[in-house]
Amino acid sequence: MVEGKEVTNPYLEERYGVTLTGKSRQKLNDLKLVESRKQGRSFSHLLDDDGWARVAKEFEDGIPMPRGVAGAMNLALVSLTRRLLARTGLQLNELPLSEETPAAPEVETTEPVEIESGDVTTRIRAAYAKLADEPGAAVSLARLRPLLGDATREEVDSALKAMLHLPEVNIDSEHNQKVLTPETRAAAVVIGDQDKHLISIGER
Repeated sequence: MVEGKEVTNPYLEERYGVTLTGKSRQKLNDLKLVESRKQGRSFSHLLDDDGWARVAKEFEDGIPMPRGVAGAMNLALVSLTRRLLARTGLQLNELPLSEETPAAPEVETTEPVEIESGDVTTRIRAAYAKLADEPGAAVSLARLRPLLGDATREEVDSALKAMLHLPEVNIDSEHNQKVLTPETRAAAVVIGDQDKHLISIGER
């Protein structure tokens, strides 16, 4: 919850000295509180909607605290968070919890320059290069599609599905469903009965 994003076991161990493995992970997965997926040799984890609701309820009902200075400090911080929520009217999942810089709004302030030359795959690569901060960075399809000129939805979707087989191309779902807007949902390409919202293209 505090990270506000998907986190890996190595990250949890380095940052907090804990990992989520074995029966503990399976229990949270079975309860639909945490979604876990294999990433390389480790697992990564994301708090599900029911997990957010469970944490919010514990904040409301009171969290058991250990005795001593650590318990007093935690109790004070929880009390502060409660007052913050009460004063602002925000929900727990609306707090800016992640340390990462928030992504820029996916709203163009100027008319995007369409890419007209080349086949659809070439246009996708050119549009990605225009939008990505660096090779391999994830770019929303909602930002990419408007740059593809007169290419039809069907042509773009077919090209994206074909590019998925290239080693430098990844087309993924947005794991944090809370950040999806109607525009990002509408721009998704359906691959294997799953909506894919992001494309990343590394160096060839």
